[in-house]
Amino acid sequence: MRVLVTGCAGFIGSRVAALLVEQGHEVLGIDNLSDAYDVRMKHWRVENLLAPNVIDWVNGDITDRVAVESLFGDFVPDAVINLAARAGVRQSIDDPWVYYETNVTGTLNLLEACREAGVSRFLQASTSSVYGDNEMPFFEDDLIDTLRSPYAASKKASEDLCQLYRNLFDFDITVFRFFTVYGPSGRPDMSVFRFVKWIAEGEPVQLNGDGTQRRDFTHVDDVARGVVAALDRRPGYETINLGSDNPVEINEIIGEIEAVLGMTATIERHPFPSTDVNATWANISRARELLGWEPRVLLKDGISSAVEWYLENREWAKDIEL
Repeated sequence: MRVLVTGCAGFIGSRVAALLVEQGHEVLGIDNLSDAYDVRMKHWRVENLLAPNVIDWVNGDITDRVAVESLFGDFVPDAVINLAARAGVRQSIDDPWVYYETNVTGTLNLLEACREAGVSRFLQASTSSVYGDNEMPFFEDDLIDTLRSPYAASKKASEDLCQLYRNLFDFDITVFRFFTVYGPSGRPDMSVFRFVKWIAEGEPVQLNGDGTQRRDFTHVDDVARGVVAALDRRPGYETINLGSDNPVEINEIIGEIEAVLGMTATIERHPFPSTDVNATWANISRARELLGWEPRVLLKDGISSAVEWYLENREWAKDIEL
């Protein structure tokens, strides 16, 4: 199958692209190498995940409608996996415009290009942030009416666009709601990378809240498997949670990192942001039923993989801006 993967130099996108090639698919990627976080991380993924798998990719932006149309003219895919996104809850308060440009306008550009090219299979990345203050665990059919950030609102808007294109143009669309993805070469703006760097370098851990807040941490390899497992489906329209179904306190994550490094963290506590929720928890029964998917990476092993990656790349990773 010919597959277009957007955000191919991203944390999840690079893993999905590599796994697709491993399974025999023809892949073309697109990524704008944005500076939303230190671009050296994206260059590392290009050199170590895309290049070894001989994955062709284009330096381009899905918010550029002309560029997207041109891409489809050169490579007409059988399916599109849209993993390009501007992510981050708190950052979206400062610049909501860029979140809507990428997450909404970018998705619209891709859907329109698919419609014009006759491509009806579309897989869309969304986020657990859309659940807001819902009761846990979160089910895919929950009412979404407690959004807490422009980021969450932009991802929900992209979901709505996908459902519209299903209804109007008979697309087959799978929307994935990802839960706190972590692992090797993880995003520097997320907690696991930050905690590893701070503890390894003997710097104080900047902790928002008392650490009892819980997150449904999900390893990036498990997420990539879940996305690829849905590629051949013709579902009409479906939403699927990809999480661990095992919420863990932030304090426990810090403890796991301390154990792997053999170091003790110094913690500086700060107020808990009003944009954040106290906990996330994915009900993953739908992923089990429809995809035969289960998270395989145990938290202890996943944290070890993130720490080991950092230590192997410490010479430059220690200078990454957080």
